[in-house]
Amino acid sequence: MDIVLFHSAYGLTPAVEAAAERLRAAGHQVWTPDLFDGRTVTTVEEGMALRDGIGKDELLRRAVMAAAPYSERGLVYMGFSFGASVAQTLALGDEKARGLLLFHGTSDIAASASVDELPVQLHVAEPDPFETDEWLSSWYLQMRRAGADVEVYRYRGAGHLYTDPDLPDWDAEAAERTWAVALAFLDSL
Repeated sequence: MDIVLFHSAYGLTPAVEAAAERLRAAGHQVWTPDLFDGRTVTTVEEGMALRDGIGKDELLRRAVMAAAPYSERGLVYMGFSFGASVAQTLALGDEKARGLLLFHGTSDIAASASVDELPVQLHVAEPDPFETDEWLSSWYLQMRRAGADVEVYRYRGAGHLYTDPDLPDWDAEAAERTWAVALAFLDSL
């Protein structure tokens, strides 16, 4: 499977590269665009400031440019938190997308979004300060209305970025369960 993996607001950190290596070890081709031009941060607040400083339009332009050379192949779009929102935006606009794999995040959905049974899998903490229950219910219904085939997995007691071993949110058990389900999802595509 060809996967484009977008980093969180922390930037293209060693944990993202390790995730890409895990996917490669499972037989996938993976690209990890650096939307922050080599900059990484140590707090989510710094990451949000960096994201806002670059701007949403520029970040989406960078993401589209990074994915474009491979999109004819039928990509799986994947991302962590902020990167999940980028992945979702691109997948919903790419008629050749083969799947959407979201860790720790979602994004708004355009009312005009329409896909043909796009396989979507979301892994998120429960509770999650950035992905509230009300938001996730609304998101799920909007994704289904757009035509996506959606699975949502919640991890009670885990922190927001619980799959990142370099952050305080790290939850080894939840991370391993997430990866097992996610790798099976990729194998099913």
